[in-house]
Amino acid sequence: MPLRPPLERLIDAGIVAVIRADSGERLVDVARALLAGGVQAVEVTFTVPRAIAVLERVAHELGDEVLLGAGTVLDAETARAALLAGARFIVSPVLDVPVIELCRRYAAPVVPGALTPTEVLRAWQAGADIVKIFPADVGGAAYLRALRGPLPQVRLMPTGTVDLQNAADFLRAGACALGVGSCLVSPQAVAEGDLQAIQSRARQFVTLVQETRRALGTPAPCTSAAP
Repeated sequence: MPLRPPLERLIDAGIVAVIRADSGERLVDVARALLAGGVQAVEVTFTVPRAIAVLERVAHELGDEVLLGAGTVLDAETARAALLAGARFIVSPVLDVPVIELCRRYAAPVVPGALTPTEVLRAWQAGADIVKIFPADVGGAAYLRALRGPLPQVRLMPTGTVDLQNAADFLRAGACALGVGSCLVSPQAVAEGDLQAIQSRARQFVTLVQETRRALGTPAPCTSAAP
């Protein structure tokens, strides 16, 4: 059975696990633990030492089981290197148009960061597949809902202090997916190799997303939107 396109898989997954760590040694096992907990989309950030090597290892070990992304991508050169290393989508904390253009050239989903309405619209018009609202804790779910009012066509993914207490609020406000960092992949759990804790927390987030989407009657919101 052929795999669905990466963008469709990313939105259906509903959660992007953002991995930051002081070492890349355990990150293949961390990705496995996330998968075991039901989280299929994993973002390895370029703040991880030797991030390219980590991306290559995760891609080699897990293949298409995981939807592998690269995060904290600040320029087109890094985006290209990440895609060649096995990343299937690119995430940035900022709006850099050359990164978007590079990803469009390679048919890879791209998720640039933005905060203000002007930045969000600029990112969408430049070809973003999803716009990452970062840092999402600045305005919370109410701010994301306000953005959706005049910009209902834009897929939005809040990132930054998304946790089990506010995740459902973001989904109800119109988020098409959630970027979840330390609240899901605890740096302490990574450092201690506590894969069971990571798997358990992943299962909690997946259950919450599924139940919230079911209650909203939208199993995969925003899938039909197009930039």
